[in-house]
Amino acid sequence: MKQIIAMGGGGFSMEPDNPLLDTYVLEQAADPCPNILFVGTASGDVDSYIEKFYRFFEHYPCIPDHLSLFKPSTRNIREKVLQQDIIYVGGGNTKNLLALWKEWGLDNILKEAWEKGIILTGVSAGAICWFEQGVTDSYGDYLEPLNCLGFLQGSCCPHYDGEKERRPVYREFVEAGTLAAGYALDDGAAIHFTGQKIKRIVGSRKNARAYKLQAKETLQETAMAVEFLGEIKK
Repeated sequence: MKQIIAMGGGGFSMEPDNPLLDTYVLEQAADPCPNILFVGTASGDVDSYIEKFYRFFEHYPCIPDHLSLFKPSTRNIREKVLQQDIIYVGGGNTKNLLALWKEWGLDNILKEAWEKGIILTGVSAGAICWFEQGVTDSYGDYLEPLNCLGFLQGSCCPHYDGEKERRPVYREFVEAGTLAAGYALDDGAAIHFTGQKIKRIVGSRKNARAYKLQAKETLQETAMAVEFLGEIKK
């Protein structure tokens, strides 16, 4: 089963004391102690981000590892990726991420992993990269549209409530047809896809929201139901 869990913000890097989104990801794996691989390309594989990943996940039933394209630990990237249960992509510069993945062939390897049933997830850049298009600040101070991998149909905008310019810019792009219809995610909100279908929308914060945006005669922004993970009984 193909699975992607796209987070608008949150997770161990933004909410170190709130494990709800990351433990939700772990719970989706078939293995009770899954292999989880962090890919920090978008941040330039900065050591501090990788260290945060290990510090968080070492407290949970999983086997954490990371893949660096700046300091590769193996020549056989494909083998390393396909041994995982979960691939977790960090935030940062989405344009650089996509360029490096293409150069290394990681874009094709990740598609193979997705089709094999390995869970793909990530926050911010690690969320929008899976869609056809996204809103990015990769170019500097201005938000711009970006073509992405296209595993998921449509577009995506993270940090919808966390960065004040995100909402008006994404609305403008969708209304103008610059970006395809898609999803906006507050910090702390995540959409769980199986194939192209939404399985669940979950949140690590009570007020985290998700929206569907599409342009017909006028722009339509529809709030979607989000399940607060802190209130879901196991």
